[in-house]
Amino acid sequence: MSSQTLAEQVVFCARQRKVFIATAESLTGGMISQHLCSVAGASSAYRGGIVSYATDLKAKLLGVDEQLLEREGAVHPEVAQSMALGAMQVCGADYAVSTTGVAGPEPLDGQPVGRVFLGISTPDGVFSQEKMYQGTREEIRECSCQDALELLLNYLK
Repeated sequence: MSSQTLAEQVVFCARQRKVFIATAESLTGGMISQHLCSVAGASSAYRGGIVSYATDLKAKLLGVDEQLLEREGAVHPEVAQSMALGAMQVCGADYAVSTTGVAGPEPLDGQPVGRVFLGISTPDGVFSQEKMYQGTREEIRECSCQDALELLLNYLK
């Protein structure tokens, strides 16, 4: 299923449940937000998002613990969780999804190209998933976007 079709389902589901969604993106650089915002009626469900591409912005804008970032780097499950929680709080949403990882071409913070953590913050808690993708930089980013939308949709259902 395409990311755009997933985005349509996410917006539809959020509208039906009368909940708000938000995003916190690093390696996807606003791709998730772009897909969500291209859906007609998205403004009734999508509150907004934060693109925190630089590591220091994850702390400044989303409240990710600076010591965690120093100790583990930006590509870590707790960072993904914290990013999602921060987006939910900053944007006043009920659900938020986040992406942090390495799209390449070089490893980052000791993490290999293709390692991605997705975070989700919900009324029931904060969770993360680890993914390992193969492919080009753009393919890794697109897979991350698609899987983040699927994750959000699964929790909305």
